[in-house]
Amino acid sequence: MNSKNTICLWYDGTALEAATFYAATFPDSKVNAVHRAPGDYPAGKQGDVLTVEFTVMGIPCLGLNGGSAFKHTEAFSFQVATEDQAETDRLWNAIVGNGGQESACGWCKDRWGLSWQITPRVLSEAISDPDPAAAKRAFTAMMEMTKIDIARIEAARRG
Repeated sequence: MNSKNTICLWYDGTALEAATFYAATFPDSKVNAVHRAPGDYPAGKQGDVLTVEFTVMGIPCLGLNGGSAFKHTEAFSFQVATEDQAETDRLWNAIVGNGGQESACGWCKDRWGLSWQITPRVLSEAISDPDPAAAKRAFTAMMEMTKIDIARIEAARRG
């Protein structure tokens, strides 16, 4: 790894599967390298995939097959800024449709328990509108959604 700062994500033997999914789903993403364990370790045997170097939307990551001791939580998430409803739908559906689950306000989890915020730029602009009433209307509309519906956000912003 060449980056001085890399996000390390813990998996229970599925780091390569997750990295491959991310590389196929998100732009500017790829699996960079797969490293096998040189010896037995608590969560695996010599020759098992130990770490996977991958990039998610330009962000360097390391998947560590560390076993079942730790799980992902909402305390860490990737926030993905989308340009339109088609991109929002494509990414949301890829995550949720591949064994993931929906949550509220544009949040979802992938099948490995990693949280994602699929956030249209329109939403970010709307909830920071200089008109406090417009921002509140957009925010209130968002609070009622799972996947973000851009048309509903824009309508709420307009009043």
